[in-house]
Amino acid sequence: MSRTVDPITLEVVCEGLIAIVREMRASIIRSSYSPAIYELDDFSCALFNSKSELVAQSEDHPGHVIPMPSSVKSAMDEFSDKIFPGDIILMNDSYRGGTHLNDVTLLFPIFEHDKLLLLPAVRSHWADVGGMVPGSYSGLATNIFQEGLRMPPIKIYDRGVLNEGVLTLIKANMRLPEHRMGDLRAMIGACRIAESRIREVVDKYTATTVKACIVSNLNRCEQRMRDRISALPDGTYHYEDYLEYFDEGNFDPVLMRLALTVDGDKIIADFDGSNPQVPGVVNSSHAVTSAGVFVAIKSVLDPDGAINDGVFRAIEVITPEKSIVDVKFDAPAGAHGEVRKRAVSVALGALAQIVPELVSGDLCGTSFPNSIGGIDNTRNRSYVYYEVPAGGNGGFMESDGSSAFVNVDFGNIRSIHNVEHLENEMPLHVIRCVLRKDSGGAGMSRGGLGMQREIRLLDYDATYSVLSDRAVVPPFGAAGGKSALPVSVTICNASGEKSLSTPGKATGRKIHQGDVVIMKSAGGGGYGSPLDRDADLVVNDVMVGYVSREGAENDYGVVIDDSGQLDTDRTILLRKKQKDQLAPLIVKEEEVDSYRGIRGRHRIVRLSHKVCQKLGIVSNDLVELIGRTPVPLRAWVEIDEALSETVIPLDDFACRVLRVSQSDHVHLRVISCSIRPY
Repeated sequence: MSRTVDPITLEVVCEGLIAIVREMRASIIRSSYSPAIYELDDFSCALFNSKSELVAQSEDHPGHVIPMPSSVKSAMDEFSDKIFPGDIILMNDSYRGGTHLNDVTLLFPIFEHDKLLLLPAVRSHWADVGGMVPGSYSGLATNIFQEGLRMPPIKIYDRGVLNEGVLTLIKANMRLPEHRMGDLRAMIGACRIAESRIREVVDKYTATTVKACIVSNLNRCEQRMRDRISALPDGTYHYEDYLEYFDEGNFDPVLMRLALTVDGDKIIADFDGSNPQVPGVVNSSHAVTSAGVFVAIKSVLDPDGAINDGVFRAIEVITPEKSIVDVKFDAPAGAHGEVRKRAVSVALGALAQIVPELVSGDLCGTSFPNSIGGIDNTRNRSYVYYEVPAGGNGGFMESDGSSAFVNVDFGNIRSIHNVEHLENEMPLHVIRCVLRKDSGGAGMSRGGLGMQREIRLLDYDATYSVLSDRAVVPPFGAAGGKSALPVSVTICNASGEKSLSTPGKATGRKIHQGDVVIMKSAGGGGYGSPLDRDADLVVNDVMVGYVSREGAENDYGVVIDDSGQLDTDRTILLRKKQKDQLAPLIVKEEEVDSYRGIRGRHRIVRLSHKVCQKLGIVSNDLVELIGRTPVPLRAWVEIDEALSETVIPLDDFACRVLRVSQSDHVHLRVISCSIRPY
């Protein structure tokens, strides 16, 4: 459409569409049944045009709205010319643009003179959609059927007539069906409000003008992003990271690999070389992977601009089919939050090599969804508790990271469940909710802290499930910053405190009256060398409880005396000693297979026996390599008795990540890790 509109009309119409989305949100918060929606804001609203393009959203969840165009397109392809006024479409299929099965999407086509005009859409987290455990979060699921009821695009209203059979089927396959139907009615009600407001706008400006404004807005947002990409140096930048897969209890990390290419005014994100999909909760869709890339690029290059389909036209995401980043039937896909966050991580790792001043240390790296389900015997009803305790953001060049922070890919979602509501509605008691000491990665700018949340079961037996990542491989630091502490979950009772046998992942673990679930979220990675952090800032961190005295000495080289004051002389000596311990290794380029694994793939690095002995390293320890780029490369150690003490063999991809070549130097840093690959 080539029609031009005056700038005032353009702004009024476009902002008016966003205002409609905001009214949809307000309606859902007031009318939904699930605490996950009205307390945690785990839902999103948006408007789409007839081409399935996102045209308006507001304070929504990027992990919802950015993949949503794929769902809308899937529905449009499914029904093609068989969409009519009065139709309402429901879907949650992870393989067709969805996220996880809990995120249910409703599409509400609006017509003008028998032509599709706009589609209001709502994606809401339904606290339970069936599956093997209450809350549908199975950390150890091996196929999609264990994760809940999968709905392809289906009409729940056909030309204004309710499909009672569909609703009966949905209710029969979900716990707390009355909540699910209440949430569904809230979603429909919000879309009806949107329809009314859209018709008011059309009546005032005409459908032709509204369409022209949408086209103009998408085009200008596209150009804005292309201008920012054009300012970057052309080239290809590489990074890799891991998701944590357990095969029958054995740790077998899976590889996510990215080559990010800047070519003029466009970016190509190619995930070739990423791990094939596995029968575990470390897979997700192309749409979800793309969302992680989009979030990273948008937040780094243009954090203030609008979010719509035009913004992302300059970014192409390539994913290999049947991989952890483009899952297909029948592998589980419930780890959408973890895959999205790892896509953010690898994109940040690549962007750090281009614009290090604009990125942070790694985010906490996991959505960390926890659920407890059972029967409330006092009220004689079922309940499902769901919560995503927020972790830390990475440190920036100019500032420390935010603590217990809802990361950028979570949008407006709240980090913790309202205590009063939780305790009033469920047989649970929140004992403690505090910042987690020493959890933020050490750096010139410290990473933000995670939180520690403790919840006691007051009633009889229940089940606990968690689907998390970053419980073994911690969030990385940048520009010399250290890793954060990983996720930790323990169950505490009279017999003591026990960790999960598969860290960060559990399915229907039985808990008993009086048991306490202790959830510790990950921190954010540090930025810059911790030895360059102002010693007075470290002292203040100790004083307010962010860092322990032991952490101050071990991570920052800062000595605090018994009176709580800085010991300047001992600090100078300790920092010099710690700098001298960073002995370099000489790169030897080799064409070798640097990966091991059964279903997964993890990088190994060969080191001499003498180097390992000097650093206290044993076989299969996790280390990170630090080269000329701001981000480290992670690998597990393999001891090579024949290797020279000062040499470290690296393959081509490692050299690309670290920007090193033959005879260059890299530094080695050991990462504390409680579990090793098999």
